[in-house]
Amino acid sequence: MIAIIDYNAGNITSVARALHSIGQEYVITDDTKLLDSATHVIFPGVGAAGEAMAYLKQKNLHTWLKTCFQGGKPILGICLGTQIILDHSEENDTDCIGLVAGSTRRFPDLLEDAGRTLKIPHMGWNGVKFKRPHPVFVDVPKEAEFYFVHSYYPSPSDDAAVLGTTDYGMTFCSVLAVKNLVAMQFHPEKSGRPGLQILKNFCAWEGK
Repeated sequence: MIAIIDYNAGNITSVARALHSIGQEYVITDDTKLLDSATHVIFPGVGAAGEAMAYLKQKNLHTWLKTCFQGGKPILGICLGTQIILDHSEENDTDCIGLVAGSTRRFPDLLEDAGRTLKIPHMGWNGVKFKRPHPVFVDVPKEAEFYFVHSYYPSPSDDAAVLGTTDYGMTFCSVLAVKNLVAMQFHPEKSGRPGLQILKNFCAWEGK
């Protein structure tokens, strides 16, 4: 069974709907006992880092996530759930979970592409350039585009953690992968067939 972590950070309904569409059983919970019984964990989210971390600490979910990661259970981070697995976020100057060394940074105020000023947040469809194969992205077309909505992006300290990058006035890490953890800045649950393929692959992945 797949567990979706509920930490008052929104976006859970669309993730649940996507899992239902691929015939996957799931539970939405902040109960660590239920989370322990799950085979896979999805850590989604939209919103502010400071508020999210406050709730995670209140429920001791930040500690549970560290134990889960160390135990080898497959974890999928989405959007805010990708940003706060790093050590620190510039949003609200927030100390985060620290599953992966690095920080979450805000896009510069002035981003340009071919002389055109780009808007922040980065919102809409964009591609990902993958640095290496990964089981969670098997059968996802190279030309696929994914749906992004964000003003901050993950910046791992170790370049080996970067699985994919995206260009938006600059090149940033849009997918990271470390051991049994894979996390993406875009929303697979809102990215059509390629996104559903990612979720299907994750649910079958053993975390290795």
